[in-house]
Amino acid sequence: MTSVVSLSGGFGYPSTTTALTDLLARAAEELDGADLTRLELRDLAGDLPDATLLGLPSERLDRALRAVEQADLIITASPVFRGSYAGLFKAFWDLVDPVAMKGKPVILGATGGSARHQLVIDQAMRPLFSYFGALVVPTAIYAAEEDWAAAGLPTPELADRARRAVAQAADLLPARATLRG
Repeated sequence: MTSVVSLSGGFGYPSTTTALTDLLARAAEELDGADLTRLELRDLAGDLPDATLLGLPSERLDRALRAVEQADLIITASPVFRGSYAGLFKAFWDLVDPVAMKGKPVILGATGGSARHQLVIDQAMRPLFSYFGALVVPTAIYAAEEDWAAAGLPTPELADRARRAVAQAADLLPARATLRG
C-alpha cells in the first residue's frame, strides 16, 4: 500500500490550486495500491498561528501533520503571491518534522494568473523541500489561467504533465523504501 497525501494551499472557492492538486491526486490514484488522503490548508488556517506560537497543534492540525509525515508520497501546491508561495503554505511546512520528509518523493505544483510566475517552483519551492531532504520530482506543475479549459477542466497538455509527474514520483518510491530500510 502506497500512502499518498495531496495538500492544497489554495484559498478560494473554487480554487485552481485545489483543482491542480486534485488533478495530480487522480493520476496518483492510478498507482498500484495507492491510498489517498486529501488535505486543504484553508481548513487548517485558523490552527496554524496557535501551533506556531504555542507549539500546540490542534487535533485536526496534528492529524494533518502526521498524515504528511507518514506518507510515502506527497503532492503539494500553492498559489503564487508576490512571486513566492503563500504564507499559509509556508506556515504549514514550518510545522512539519524535517526528519520525516527525508527521502520522501514530493510533487510540487503552483498556480498563478499568468506564466510569468512559473519560476516560483524552482526559486522558492524546490529550495524549501531540498532543505527537508525530500526527493523532489523533476517535473513540477505550474498552471496558469490558460492551462484550464472550459468548466475548469485541465487542458490536455496540463493533464499530460500531471501524469508525467506522477510517473516520475512512482519511479522514486523504490528509492524511498531503500532510504528508509
